[in-house]
Amino acid sequence: MSGYVTYARSAINTTVVGLALWAGLYLLLTGRGERFNVGGYLLRLSPYMWGLYGISFCIGLSVIGAAWGIFISGSSILGGAVRTPRIATKNLISIIFCEVVAIYGVIMAIVFSAKIAAVNSEGGFSASDYYTGYALFWGGLAVGLANLICGVAVGITGSNAAVADAHDQQLFVKILVIEIFGSVIGLFGLIVGLLVTGKAEDFAGIV
Repeated sequence: MSGYVTYARSAINTTVVGLALWAGLYLLLTGRGERFNVGGYLLRLSPYMWGLYGISFCIGLSVIGAAWGIFISGSSILGGAVRTPRIATKNLISIIFCEVVAIYGVIMAIVFSAKIAAVNSEGGFSASDYYTGYALFWGGLAVGLANLICGVAVGITGSNAAVADAHDQQLFVKILVIEIFGSVIGLFGLIVGLLVTGKAEDFAGIV
């Protein structure tokens, strides 16, 4: 079965690459190569799209990371508490660490959305508007990916902390230190997002 999947995947990739090469050569040989203009395509896209995509990635990936971490650590906490009930309350701190990841995303999404304002786009967008849109996109993507990885890291570490605590309660504090360092990854992503969007101005349009 895996052989058929690999064959189908390679066939699809070959088809897509072949069609892209055919389209590029067709435009080039017919004297219309200027249509293959990535810069022109990006300028035709509204900076609002990039900004809103960035905000969506920021909060969406952060919430997914938090939910994923809660799922991983919560299942281990509940499973270990069946035989060792004392770990249930103490290991809830792992759930809190995972939830903080979603809070990071919500806070940054609110900060990013403050830079978006309605403007009259009939005269077009200014260079500052495009910079703001791109900055919000990449800043939001950086925050979202960092929080996604942070949520998974905290969830896996919290899961192991619960199992270790059920075996020997002296191991809990030692693994908790590792979990704290894992949760700092989300804070690093928040800082990166602030640095990327630090010089981005509000949308103003061409006056």
